[in-house]
Amino acid sequence: MTKQALIDHIRAKKSYLCVGLDTDPSKLPECMLAEEDPVFAFNKAIIDATLPYCVSYKINTAFYEAQGLRGWASMEKTVNYIPETHFRIADAKRGDIGNTSTQYAIAFLQHLPFDAITIAPYMGEDSVKPFLQFEGKWAIVLGLTSNPGAADFELKDLKEDGRLYEKVIQTVAGWGSTDNLMFVVGATRSDEFLNLRKISPDHFFLVPGVGAQGGSLAEISQKAMNKDVGLLVNVSRDIIFASSGNDFATVAGEKAKAYAAEMSIYV
Repeated sequence: MTKQALIDHIRAKKSYLCVGLDTDPSKLPECMLAEEDPVFAFNKAIIDATLPYCVSYKINTAFYEAQGLRGWASMEKTVNYIPETHFRIADAKRGDIGNTSTQYAIAFLQHLPFDAITIAPYMGEDSVKPFLQFEGKWAIVLGLTSNPGAADFELKDLKEDGRLYEKVIQTVAGWGSTDNLMFVVGATRSDEFLNLRKISPDHFFLVPGVGAQGGSLAEISQKAMNKDVGLLVNVSRDIIFASSGNDFATVAGEKAKAYAAEMSIYV
């Protein structure tokens, strides 16, 4: 998906909601367990219910890979079910030496119809560049995360280069463009969003952590939105597991609708 197509979709819907399909088999409603593929059946129902209110879906691959071949099959069916109108993210956090990254890129961006994949940039340029070689595809690079361990490296002060996360974003931005690079920024880092927009004014940010993790949609929108909106705000558990009953899809749709309604205020 091109940047302009994504922007147009956001503008048309007045929503920048990304629904996270972090589908934990142990949390599936009982009514799904008799299905041949409970994970895919659940995802399909969630997608059908939320499609009108979001512009993107993020599949956290760990929840599928943990189930072996069966989980991979569920993931493949899920991403193929999501229509091309919606931005499809593989939250896989890959990143390795160049030839290995090339194989990861082929797996997720060529073999599977994902539009983007999340990348850990610790190993440098040659570990990221292979993901930038596919037209209309994106690398979403970890910038500043919400976890406590971010203090171990990301927030370290490098003196003349600023904090490490700032150095990472500034450096990685030169490896691609605003047409094929985004950055992950945790929603609970709202105090850093104004600074982030100074060093990266035109890139899209993928922002997880709203909902169950406590990030404020209003604060994110006010501090991090740019002229193109420039945000994909991900909500996972607060939507997909809002109900554990037979009404799980209906409740998920209502939750997504409420998030989209709030977003329409800010767009």
